Amino acid sequence: MQIILMEKVINLGQFGDVVKVKNGYARNFLIPQGKAKRATTSSMAEFEARRAELLKADLAKLADAQARGEKLLGIVVAMSQKAGVDGKLFGSVTNSDVAAALVAQGYAIEKSQVRMPSGHLKQIGEHPVSIALHTDVSVDITVTITGEK
Repeated sequence: MQIILMEKVINLGQFGDVVKVKNGYARNFLIPQGKAKRATTSSMAEFEARRAELLKADLAKLADAQARGEKLLGIVVAMSQKAGVDGKLFGSVTNSDVAAALVAQGYAIEKSQVRMPSGHLKQIGEHPVSIALHTDVSVDITVTITGEK
């Protein structure tokens, strides 16, 4: 299926590119999320007519993400979990736990934006975590986990 990208999609293309993807990927993910439109002649003409305003809105989203990223840069999130004597947690700290801790501190973060490079955190200590605010904006924070008895 031919689609027009309405925003940058990682490993697919930039804003305004016309790309061919599998039907299910377009119908089930890209089009409902507003990331793409079907590439028909009428939709391509409409896109070219509105290209400047759509690009301006995309740049506004990027600027907002960069401003939010500046506030998040270098943040340390402290969490307390039950742990054994060897420092291993009973359970794990997931991306939703980190997102909830950031929301409690006053930051507007969704759990899908939290990226854990080594999977869920299962040890006491400091762990690097990345927050993806936009496809071009990613901020690294530190999650410090302390044990409670």
